Amino acid sequence: MMMTGAEAIIESLKNENVDVVFGYPGGSVLTLYDALYQANFKHILTKHEQGAVHAADGYARATGKVGVVIATSGPGATNLVTGIATAYMDSIPLVAITGQVAVPLIGRDSFQEADIRGITTPITKHNYLVKKVEDLPGVLKEAFYIARTGRPGPVVVDVVKDVFAAALDYQYPKEVKLRGYRPIFAGNLETIDKVFKELSLAQKPLIFVGGGVNLSGASAVLRDLIEQTGFPVISSLMGLGCLPFDHPQFLGMVGMHGTYAANMATTECDLLLGIGVRFDDRVTGLLSEFATKAKVVHFDIDPAEINKNVMAHLRVVGDLNWSLPALVERVTDVSAELKGHVQSWKDKVLSWQQEKPLNYEHQTDLVMPQEVIEKVSQLTQGDAVIVTDVGQHQMWVAQYYGFKNPRSLLTSGGLGTMGYGLPAALGAQCGLPDRKVILFVGDGGIMMNCQEMATAANYGFPVKVLIFNNQTLGMVSQWQRMFYGERYSHTSLKGNTDFVKLAEAMGVTGLRVTKPEELDKVLQEAFATPGPVVVDIRTPEKVDVLPMVPAGARLDQMILGGSEG
Repeated sequence: MMMTGAEAIIESLKNENVDVVFGYPGGSVLTLYDALYQANFKHILTKHEQGAVHAADGYARATGKVGVVIATSGPGATNLVTGIATAYMDSIPLVAITGQVAVPLIGRDSFQEADIRGITTPITKHNYLVKKVEDLPGVLKEAFYIARTGRPGPVVVDVVKDVFAAALDYQYPKEVKLRGYRPIFAGNLETIDKVFKELSLAQKPLIFVGGGVNLSGASAVLRDLIEQTGFPVISSLMGLGCLPFDHPQFLGMVGMHGTYAANMATTECDLLLGIGVRFDDRVTGLLSEFATKAKVVHFDIDPAEINKNVMAHLRVVGDLNWSLPALVERVTDVSAELKGHVQSWKDKVLSWQQEKPLNYEHQTDLVMPQEVIEKVSQLTQGDAVIVTDVGQHQMWVAQYYGFKNPRSLLTSGGLGTMGYGLPAALGAQCGLPDRKVILFVGDGGIMMNCQEMATAANYGFPVKVLIFNNQTLGMVSQWQRMFYGERYSHTSLKGNTDFVKLAEAMGVTGLRVTKPEELDKVLQEAFATPGPVVVDIRTPEKVDVLPMVPAGARLDQMILGGSEG
């Protein structure tokens, strides 16, 4: 079928079951945008390219589909870089289609020219520069295949301006064969047998759940494993939601701001099953002292992750939808024996949880951020899609929101991108129009992409935005308070910004909470109001996220807070 390159891109998107794209037009992609118009293809116009890529990321995390973003050449493409890096660090499937200057202009410092392929090489799973229109169908087929298979990640397809208008006889490939890329699904069953043997011998086993479980859709089989073994469970930030927060074997998040029980269990366990985890530095603390009493079994689809940070006694390479069912099959017949074997260890870790639970100082005259999160959790019964920005509120959400379902926490875990939250929430709401989407964000992070409030209003996305307005960069000032002699260098955000007026100026309902007695009423009003709502919640300036493991310390060297201390 004869068509232009621009039409071929749209036809390829349809072949990949893409139902929406996010983007911002510009000179190099005008032909593509004209084709989008003529095809009536669903497109969400954000107010900034960074908003578009974060929205595509939020859409991908919430739905499990590949997110697609479009931007023009030069500054349009470079404005995607932070969002691409965010997706890369958290293994989120994205395809970014960027325009490039025409072939004769490449390499001449032409208007709006930037080598986006070179710029994004370290932060993409793969990228392409398409100079020939006949290459487009094959490149797009490969791009989506690479983005969604194996360990997911972002792929950039940079298309020169000439290609959009050039004609080709379009045929979309039926399959992909790449010599250098063959994702592993099934591994070695002998390794599963060895893992089963270690499970049978362990006196103090512990299951550590990471974001790979969310990404692979393996939460159900993970729960089978947990319930068949009776083993205690901890989670990384990215693994929250894979197991309900109130599951009797769940000890909470581990790491720098993890629970006492989770950190102590990691320190004392003799077998640690790391399932879809990266053993990030925020989890391990002092790496040389991490889980020193344990044999480590690492389950991951990416062999490059194994032994990168923590040395594994056994490595299980393959998709969790292969490895976990294989392990469950082996433990089912000895379930009662395993549970009895670890009961005393389980009682011990649960006693830690009861003795030193998460807690904070309640104030009758101040709106405490932790209390806000607890109330939202109660109002939503843990069933909302929760999006965060980055900072103190992100950690409090991880500690105090009662997650019940997978893919219910969308947050920038690896890169820690301020400004991620608002556009990601819009992308999630676009992908899940019938779900309640709630954004927790600080007064620093909201300003980094606040222009997307207008996008929320334009499309009627009913996202509820809860701003923790403490007039400071909370997490940075906490570190200044704890480790820099209370020298608050450029972390004060005191000023005249009125978030209610800002929201209203962009067509969004604005509400405010200044006293504890106002909180319940305003939250209920916000959730009952159609369309997007911004709530400016005035919280105290000097509240610390605790527990906290200082950088370079062991997990058992926690600074505790509240009744824990």
